[in-house]
Amino acid sequence: MSDRLVSSSASGEDDRFDRLFRPGGFDDYVGQKKHVDNLKVFVEAARRRGEPLDHTLLCGPPGLGKTTLAYILAKEMGVQLHSTSGPALEHKGALAGLLTKLEPGDVLFIDEIHRLNMAVEESLYPAIEDFEIDIITGDGAFASSLKLQLKPFCLVGATTRTGLLSAPLLSRFGYVMRLDYYPVEELIAIVERSARLLGVPLEASGAHEMARRARGTPRIANRLLRRVRDFAEVLGTGRIDEDIARISADRLEIDDAGLDTMDRRLISIIVDDYEGGPVGVDTLAAAMSEARDTIEDVYEPYLLQQGFIGRTPRGRIATRKAYAHLGRALPADRVPAQGNLLEPE
Repeated sequence: MSDRLVSSSASGEDDRFDRLFRPGGFDDYVGQKKHVDNLKVFVEAARRRGEPLDHTLLCGPPGLGKTTLAYILAKEMGVQLHSTSGPALEHKGALAGLLTKLEPGDVLFIDEIHRLNMAVEESLYPAIEDFEIDIITGDGAFASSLKLQLKPFCLVGATTRTGLLSAPLLSRFGYVMRLDYYPVEELIAIVERSARLLGVPLEASGAHEMARRARGTPRIANRLLRRVRDFAEVLGTGRIDEDIARISADRLEIDDAGLDTMDRRLISIIVDDYEGGPVGVDTLAAAMSEARDTIEDVYEPYLLQQGFIGRTPRGRIATRKAYAHLGRALPADRVPAQGNLLEPE
């Protein structure tokens, strides 16, 4: 299926539906309960003191609700959210222009914050610590530094690659929140809410069938709902039940484990082409004609979490679960090692 339902970048249509499905506050937000309960406390404490919310880092794979939580934090605090991304802040001037527009307590949301260049990141340190920024005016011998005071604000960063954040930047966040994949029960609640917003008749069995194929990811569940709605309107009665959900998923080549064509291709490359591994991520990226970051950010997290592949110092390896999922027999020269992994004798 082209571009997959798990694409890390949303199209214009995706953005439109993301806004439609986006919860308006904590009461509408489903999942991540322990983190949300903590955020409620932090927001209420900040409001009582009349202070901006502490700087917060949201970590986790794409589609788990990092941007949604940033919008909710701004709304619950009663302030404006100013959104940008790491790659968009190409120089210190762009950062300064954004910071000087902030009003007291506003939320500055930087998506893909791990992709900030070093010069911009270093300029951000005094801004988030002391709420000031240095502006260099003039050139050469006539250059001078001008210190601008900023209004107190809250920085909310989002990243899929926590390991790529520098230690100085990571240490400046007051709260680091790692989002987890959603269980089927919570995805069912998300699908049912989204179906109500779309005005789509949905049976409980249909919601369950979509939820269990959604890879634990709300964004994928909502995209799958939109596609199943299309099949239901054209091939069915317009009502989504278990049968039409299953037919739709089969047509989209999403199997019972939530794996699509590209997931199965990655596993099969390790199993069939490299005899179960280990194989390096750069080799996998070349074999799949994908960028290394796409392999590590989009494909691997769920496959690792579900136990289809494993990481070793020498590269990625297939597990017994992967062989079983592909219907392959275990090679005679490989034996089960600890847990679910397979290592050469």
